[in-house]
Amino acid sequence: MAFARDVLRSNVTRQAGAGAKGEVSGDPAFTSVFYLDGEAHKRKRQAIVRFFTPKAISTRYRAVMEEATDTLLARLRARGQGRLDQMSFELAVTVAAEIVGLTNSDQRAMAQRIQATLIGLRLPQMSRWRRPFGQLQATFHGARFLARDVRPAIRARRAERREDVISHLLDEGYPEQAILIECITFAVAGMITTREFVVMAAWHLFGNDALRERFLSAEDSGQIAILEEIMRLDPVVNMIARRVTADMTTDSGSVSEGEELVIDIRAANLDAAGVGECPYALDPDRARRTKMAGSYLSFGDGSHRCPGAQVALNETRVFLDRLLRVPGIRLRREPDLLWTDELMGYELRNAVVTCDRA
Repeated sequence: MAFARDVLRSNVTRQAGAGAKGEVSGDPAFTSVFYLDGEAHKRKRQAIVRFFTPKAISTRYRAVMEEATDTLLARLRARGQGRLDQMSFELAVTVAAEIVGLTNSDQRAMAQRIQATLIGLRLPQMSRWRRPFGQLQATFHGARFLARDVRPAIRARRAERREDVISHLLDEGYPEQAILIECITFAVAGMITTREFVVMAAWHLFGNDALRERFLSAEDSGQIAILEEIMRLDPVVNMIARRVTADMTTDSGSVSEGEELVIDIRAANLDAAGVGECPYALDPDRARRTKMAGSYLSFGDGSHRCPGAQVALNETRVFLDRLLRVPGIRLRREPDLLWTDELMGYELRNAVVTCDRA
């Protein structure tokens, strides 16, 4: 953990993106903050961080989280069953759309369109003969997302500015294509990862009666501590890539200029020297004892630490707190676990919950 943290916090390592493919070329003024480093990254991050503050969560997004959760659970109770991955994705899309500004189209249909655009992430893993067809599909779905979701949002914000990311991008003079790329980046970084974590956390809580009771009886901060400990054990993104631009030596290790590193976050989070004894045990009091951030390196560290970490944890907390109180709620089918190359993490599909019908 110490070495991983040093690498992530170092000013001589650079974001490499998924798979450490190298720097992204293009105009830094319109390049996603995810791919930038140094002063360009710092300026852009400072400009958007206001959308992810605790105050923004409590005053603007908390009500959206609660309303979306109530809608999903009302549907669940009417049907008597539902798929967790579908509910969690709809929740994540609704909340992220409010932050980004994608609020001028049908949210459920947009969630499906966003899902379809993600075929672009799979292009590097496709065979040579399959890749051109995959590229055509990615282009088609991206164009559909642009036409039906992004453009209506842009038109609305040109007519009336709002406190969201698209309004900020328009203020900065971003062209339409750059706004589309930023929206897709937020979809991958926020919507997709939150979907997986909600299901993972639910799986833990359904499978551990004592933990579930502690979660339901805890205050908000206690619930967040449980979720962070689950995130430590099961980070959604397992690997983070970095390029080394100069030799670096610390007390924990050394790297050389030109090296490409892939940091195993799951392994770092299980390092007893960094997280304390019994690292494989789920212990919500661990962070309090070690005086560390409870998720440890699950949201990254340093200048590229995930800015939406508190949004993801809070919407997961709101949804699971209400889900687990639904009369007769139970996990009828555990999720199928898949490991992915696109996000170097996991996917959880087909988990089914049932409840008493309203």
